[in-house]
Amino acid sequence: MTDIITLQQKIAPELIELIERRYTILRHVSHSQPVGRRVLANDLRLGERVVRSELDFLKRQGLLEGDLSGVKLTCGGELLIHELSDFIKDLRGLVDIETSLRERLGLKQVIVVPGDSDEDEPVKKELGRAAARHLLGVLEEGSIIAVTGGTTVGEVANAVPVSYSHRDLLVVPARGGLGEEVEIQANTIAASIAKRLNASYRLLHVPDNIGEDAMNSLIRDPHIKDIIRTIKSADILVHGIGNAREISVSRDDSAAETRRLIESGAVGEAFGHYFAQNGTIIRTIHSLGIRLNDLKRIDHVIGVAGGRKKAAAILAVFSSGSATVLVTDEGAGRAMLEQLNDKAKKF
Repeated sequence: MTDIITLQQKIAPELIELIERRYTILRHVSHSQPVGRRVLANDLRLGERVVRSELDFLKRQGLLEGDLSGVKLTCGGELLIHELSDFIKDLRGLVDIETSLRERLGLKQVIVVPGDSDEDEPVKKELGRAAARHLLGVLEEGSIIAVTGGTTVGEVANAVPVSYSHRDLLVVPARGGLGEEVEIQANTIAASIAKRLNASYRLLHVPDNIGEDAMNSLIRDPHIKDIIRTIKSADILVHGIGNAREISVSRDDSAAETRRLIESGAVGEAFGHYFAQNGTIIRTIHSLGIRLNDLKRIDHVIGVAGGRKKAAAILAVFSSGSATVLVTDEGAGRAMLEQLNDKAKKF
């Protein structure tokens, strides 16, 4: 495959560009269908004439169909997207990025999807799909699945296929998180995944950032104690990664607190810990749920995060040995390798 792609790039580079453009259009339709031509042109930053021409071609090929509400994929279009995904990964060198990151970060597996979610919102949906596929692959009857909050993990929930038969699974929030937007709270995401899997769920109704006295008081509550015990028994964890500054602001820290945190070197956040670029913990907040030292006994730890701007945060969290599987995008993957190479040159 790689040799064929190299030959194509040398003798017919315009063909490669055409394939990528049509794949991008199909992928965007897949996430937004039904979608109109003008919306597609705007989202993909292409001229309407170009988009109209490509849509007409894809319809003639039986990959798209449309009506007044817009275009959508046919069964053939859905199938082609899956068949093209490996080709696009080879085309963009994403397999090499996966291998390099896996080896340099000491991870069990790295999955990189095409694109940059900072620049193209549907890429975040692709992250969700890829993480959901991996999650389904490791599920076993009796599994306890813990999930954190955040928009990217929310896309994982949206991508989990609906099951119509009950499964012996339990989904729980990995941590407290009241105070966030309801849609991206860990409780909401846990309930959503459970309903799609036709599984059971339990919730943790406590804030993510509470005082030590309040936390000690909550721990003594029998109901809270029981749900915490269940959460810490999870054998699968799906978690996002936050930018340190953005998380600090979302937790209503004062401007001075946020400034001190960033000046101390914090770039990433996960599990209530703020991490420096080398993986050391800068600050820990008082909260209930899964912490960094719990991860070593969880069989499947799946980190999901993307976007070039979040590369430093991902490296900071994963440098602490916090995950066995990373699902990320091309933008973040390339930026992480650049940062790792720059660091290597300094030594």
